[in-house]
Amino acid sequence: MSVISFLKSKVFFKQLAIAIVATFVLVFLMLKWLNITTNNGEFETVPDLTGKSIEVAKIELEKNNLVMQIQDSANFNPDYPKFSVIAQDPKVNDQVKENRKIYITLNPSGYRKIAVPDLRQKSFRQAKPMIEALGFKIGKTIYIDHIGKDMVRELRHKGKVLEPNTKLPKTAVIDVVLGNGNRPAGN
Repeated sequence: MSVISFLKSKVFFKQLAIAIVATFVLVFLMLKWLNITTNNGEFETVPDLTGKSIEVAKIELEKNNLVMQIQDSANFNPDYPKFSVIAQDPKVNDQVKENRKIYITLNPSGYRKIAVPDLRQKSFRQAKPMIEALGFKIGKTIYIDHIGKDMVRELRHKGKVLEPNTKLPKTAVIDVVLGNGNRPAGN
C-alpha cells in the first residue's frame, strides 16, 4: 500500500479521529486538574501592615493565609515605631494567591551610625558640605584663638571632642570649633 492510498483509506481517518478526540479529552482533563490544584479564581487580599509590629503583621498575614518574609532595612524612619513595618510588597489590597510571600521592610531601632571624617585643618567652607553630605547637622560654630581663620580645629558632639572615625547616628548634631585668625596668647 502506498502512502497516498493509506492517507485516503478509512483506517487512516479512523486513527486521526481517535487521536483528535484523545487530544481534546487530555486537554480538558488537564485544564480541570489545573483549576482544582491552583485554586483558579480564588484570591486573598493583602492587608495594610504599615506601622504594625512584627507580631501583629504575622497574625494578620496568617489570618489571610499569607506568608511573611522579612527584609531588613538600614533606613530609619522617625515617623514609624522601632521594628514596625514601613513598606510591603505586594501593596495593600492587591489580590494574591493563598500562601503567597508578602515581603515586609522593618524600621530599624535608630539611625545607622556613620564614621565622622577627619576634618581638622580643613576650612569651614570645605568641612560644612562634607558633614551635611554624611547626614549630620551642623550645630554651634565656636571660635578659639588660632591663626588659621575659619580653619577647623576640632569637632564636638554633646560637648565631647570627636576623634576621627568616631561613629555617630545619622542626623547627629556636630559643633565645629574654628580658628578666629588671632594668634593664641603667649605666642
